[in-house]
Amino acid sequence: MDVDREEVLDCARRARVAAGSLRQLTRQQKDHALRVMADYLVAATDSLVEANAIDVARATADGISPAIIDRLTLTPSRIADIADALREVAELPDPIGEVIRGYTVPNGLEIRQIRVPLGVVGMIYEARPNVTVDAAGLSLKSGNAALLRGSSSADSSNRALVNVMRSALASVGIVEDAVQLVPGVTHESVKFLMTARGLVDVLIPRGGEGLIRTVVEGSTVPVIETGVGNCHVYVDADADIDKAIRILINSKAQRVSVCNAAETLLVHRDIAATFLPVAMAAMGEAGITVHGDAAMMSAAQAAGVPNAAATDEDWAAEYYSLDIAARVVDSLDEALAHIARWSSGHTEAIITDSQSAARAFVAGVDSAAVMINASTRFTDGGEFGFGAEIGISTQKLHARGPMGLAELTTSTYVVTGDGHIRG
Repeated sequence: MDVDREEVLDCARRARVAAGSLRQLTRQQKDHALRVMADYLVAATDSLVEANAIDVARATADGISPAIIDRLTLTPSRIADIADALREVAELPDPIGEVIRGYTVPNGLEIRQIRVPLGVVGMIYEARPNVTVDAAGLSLKSGNAALLRGSSSADSSNRALVNVMRSALASVGIVEDAVQLVPGVTHESVKFLMTARGLVDVLIPRGGEGLIRTVVEGSTVPVIETGVGNCHVYVDADADIDKAIRILINSKAQRVSVCNAAETLLVHRDIAATFLPVAMAAMGEAGITVHGDAAMMSAAQAAGVPNAAATDEDWAAEYYSLDIAARVVDSLDEALAHIARWSSGHTEAIITDSQSAARAFVAGVDSAAVMINASTRFTDGGEFGFGAEIGISTQKLHARGPMGLAELTTSTYVVTGDGHIRG
């Protein structure tokens, strides 16, 4: 055991105290702190890249997949982007104090429901150092203390990032414990965090299916479930082929190591004969391997595209690679049935010029985001105008879809009277 329960609980207690002070910060104080954090990160670029290189070298030696190493890697340009994301969060409206609804009841009581911080937000996540900064920044802006438990594979990077951000907070007079890295690199420290009910208000797991299931099933702290991304692109009978090709390739190949990359292609039989030859040529050029049904394999072979017969494992897969599962369907209803069976509830896209097909698709899928003639890659807090996101929720309670500042708040009812008593 590399850390005991009391060490983790001590972090949570200090976060609880910090959360109390964060509730009282003004927007000006929080925005200034975010900009200073961004400046400190940029100034520390060389040391951050050096710390990250330790993690990357270890991951490479351990044979970690290129997609995961891509997520793990920090470069000067990526650090600049991470800093810019903090500056963008500083420009966003402060959700705290926003009146969700307000009204006066017949007896004259004035009732307002206002946004308030959740309190202590715990993040459990895999090899993505950018999440360390995104989570800290969004938590600070929304008045929450952040307890960060990244994976052991990014330990050097995360320690360096958190040290820089804590120094920035101290420089502007904000308690450093507003941002903490949970001690420990084994699963024991994760378990201690998951059971810190009463000290931690909510946990947000972000990573692969195994991590998310472990947190959801083993936590006594409330969990906001972020989901894996088995996203589908459906090319309808009335699709514009050029448009469909652009969307398909962008959805699949623009960046494979993210949860909003497409993993499955469904094509209506009525357009397959004209669409598939063009699609296979484009996928071949992009280096995509097709795991398909008989029709897809035949089209792939004719175009010289690497292919294999699809199995249930392929329909369920989140590949994190230039692989795609693909099949021809007889109807939109069959596409919907396939999505209902295999989707992770993240993002589905339809390419069609038919308004009725688009409406039926939106009504028929049960996912956090639905794209009409747009890439699945747009399911992202930044693309939605939220600034940096804390994750993408695939559950239905509290938050669903990209989670920005508003999703890191709860509400309080403020009731104002004038000597009112209840008879």
